[in-house]
Amino acid sequence: MLPDRDILRRAQIAETVARECSVLALEFQRDPARLRVQAKGRRDYVTAADMEVERLIRERLAGEFPGDGFLGEEGGGAAAPRLWVVDPIDGTTNFSRGLAGFAVSIAFCQDGRPEIGVIAEPAAGAMFTASRGEGAFRNGVRIRTSGTRDLDRCLVDFGYTERRGAADNLALVRRLLDAGCDIRQGGSAALGLAHVAAGELDGYCELHINSWDVLAGLLLVEESGGRISDFLEGGGMLGGNTVLAAAPGIAERLASVCGIALR
Repeated sequence: MLPDRDILRRAQIAETVARECSVLALEFQRDPARLRVQAKGRRDYVTAADMEVERLIRERLAGEFPGDGFLGEEGGGAAAPRLWVVDPIDGTTNFSRGLAGFAVSIAFCQDGRPEIGVIAEPAAGAMFTASRGEGAFRNGVRIRTSGTRDLDRCLVDFGYTERRGAADNLALVRRLLDAGCDIRQGGSAALGLAHVAAGELDGYCELHINSWDVLAGLLLVEESGGRISDFLEGGGMLGGNTVLAAAPGIAERLASVCGIALR
């Protein structure tokens, strides 16, 4: 196990890198000719900014922590005892269309457990940070999940996944609506989880998603008092998994509606 001072240094560097990448991402977004949007799959896009931001993160972290592993959405990687898990731009569709709902997500894991989560929301000038056991913060101010206790008063961000058919996605939406939930589709899991942590949303759910989209955000939710599913169970780090995060007052009932077990 790394000593606390090494975790602290990694948290500080991750935040510094995320700030640098926020500036770079906004520069790209303001100059659409530079984006060079390409389709990776159905409703799945990559831009020149995704590649450049991930390259910058990888280089900065490798320079500071050469013994750490790296797993990124665009460049891939492998599991390691000390591992950075990175989505350079989560919400690429929003980003490529000039919308505000995108984020830079950086998580650090030790022995398969997230220890640091940093999510930058460039368009809002917001920086969400968490270290295990130390709480969750936005721009240095502690955040907490909402106090919502009724499903018919909760606001849930639902992520649509191509890895499950339309029927499964629509069935989940129907169950949420029948339970009384109000739903949104923000287009960025990282931001959805960050806003659950901050109490602005009451839950986030998706039937399948990758680790780089959610590990930083799940730690934020956990450190802000929320409940989360065991995303890393069954090979979630490399293969993805279902995900659920929720305010504590509605977590068990929302888990039942979604059919996703909480940790």
